Amino acid sequence: MSDIVSLETRNLECIRDDRVLFSQLNFSVKPHQALILEGDNGCGKTSLLRILCGIRLPDQGQVMWNGLSIQESISEYYQDMVYVGHLDGVKGDLSVAENLRMCTALGSRSGMSIEDALNKVSLSGYEDVRAQVLSAGQRRRVALASLLLKRCSLWILDEPFTALDRTSRGVFENIMSRHLNQGGMIILTSHHSINLTDSSVYVINLSA
Repeated sequence: MSDIVSLETRNLECIRDDRVLFSQLNFSVKPHQALILEGDNGCGKTSLLRILCGIRLPDQGQVMWNGLSIQESISEYYQDMVYVGHLDGVKGDLSVAENLRMCTALGSRSGMSIEDALNKVSLSGYEDVRAQVLSAGQRRRVALASLLLKRCSLWILDEPFTALDRTSRGVFENIMSRHLNQGGMIILTSHHSINLTDSSVYVINLSA
């Protein structure tokens, strides 16, 4: 991972359908830290993640990465950030391995093989299986396996535990804890309780 100081927001504001979802939002996330975004449905959690990813512009304020606005350094930012949305983004007409190769076409590879990444998420031997025949939980694990294949400091995750059973959630909690212990950062939304051992975790409730 590259030597990144932090992600920081400065006075973020988001308006949707003439309604202010949040304003004057300030926080920072540093290496070894995880930020969990909570709040009622419609409070702006996914909108905030899209702003942090550079997919959507804030109505006011800035997102800073290593001291620079992400709009000024978007290519460098995308080298160090990976996003897994609420929808898994897995293409049904491609095999599992083809999906993962497509996900990692941009950015730096971690050095982990596709076979090893699938083994980490309990999908060993599924490389040549068409994604369209996978269960919802298996498709979600394919999407999460892509995180292991990219050398990115910041993981931004929208409901990463969707469709995962208790065992799979525990496996992915261990993967996230390892990422944080190695100096990574995570920003996520989740309706599930999360156990990230030996990590600095804090919460922002956008409904508060």
